[in-house]
Amino acid sequence: MIKLLKKICGLLGFKLIDKNLIKNDRLISKFSYHTLNSVLSKIFANNLVSFVVQIGANDGERFDILNKFLKKYSPKAILVEPIIKNYEDLKVNYRGQNNIFFENSAISVNNEINFLFKVEESKLELYDEHIKGISSFDKSHLLKHGVSRSHIKKEIVNSISFEELIRKYSINKLDLLMVDAEGYDGKILIDFLSKNSLRPLIVFEYLHIKNNVFEELTKILFSKNFYFYKIEENIICFPKENEVLKNLL
Repeated sequence: MIKLLKKICGLLGFKLIDKNLIKNDRLISKFSYHTLNSVLSKIFANNLVSFVVQIGANDGERFDILNKFLKKYSPKAILVEPIIKNYEDLKVNYRGQNNIFFENSAISVNNEINFLFKVEESKLELYDEHIKGISSFDKSHLLKHGVSRSHIKKEIVNSISFEELIRKYSINKLDLLMVDAEGYDGKILIDFLSKNSLRPLIVFEYLHIKNNVFEELTKILFSKNFYFYKIEENIICFPKENEVLKNLL
C-alpha cells in the first residue's frame, strides 16, 4: 500500500517525506546556536542596518521577527504588503514610527501578479494564526495548508516591479532585504539580483519556492559572489566582499 501511494504521488509530481525528517529539522533549528533572531540582533546591534526593505510584511505583528528591531533601532524601512486588510493593520502596528514607509503593492516580475488568493475574512477564525499570512498567487499553496477551497477568495492587488520600487523611493543603498512571498520569493530575488547593483544582506523563506526556480536562484547567488546558508526556514545571503558581515555571521 505504501509503495502504491508513493508511486501515485510520484505520478502527480509529489514526494512523500518522512515525518521524522521534518520534526528533526524543526527541533535542530529551534536549539541551533545560530537563529534568525541572533543574526538580526548582531547586525542591528553593530549598527550595520540603516535601510531595510521587507517584502511580504503582512500586518507587522503576527510572526514578524523584524518588528522589534525596526522599533528599537529606527532604520529607514519600506514595508511592502499587497493585501489591503493586512496593509491597514500594518500601518496601525507601526503608528508613530516616522522611519517607516508603506507600499500597498505586490512585487511582480513582468507584471504577472495582479491578484492574490487569501482566506476570506469571515473564515479566518476557523484557522490558526499562521493562515492569515499565507496569501499567495498560487491557490494550491493555501489548499496544501489545509484551507477549504470554499474559504478561498481572490483579491485584486496593486503590483510594482522591484526596479519601480527602487526608483519610487530613490533607493541607492540597501542594507537588509527580507522576503517572505509564499513561494514567489525566488522570482523576486532572481529579478532583483539580475537588474541592479545593490548588495544587501538578504533573508528569504525558501520552503515554498519551486525547485527549478530555487536552483536558478542559487546559481545566481553564487555567480554574484554571495555566501549563503540555511537558518530555520530561511536562507541568509551576504556579499563575499563584506568582511564585517563575514566575521560577524
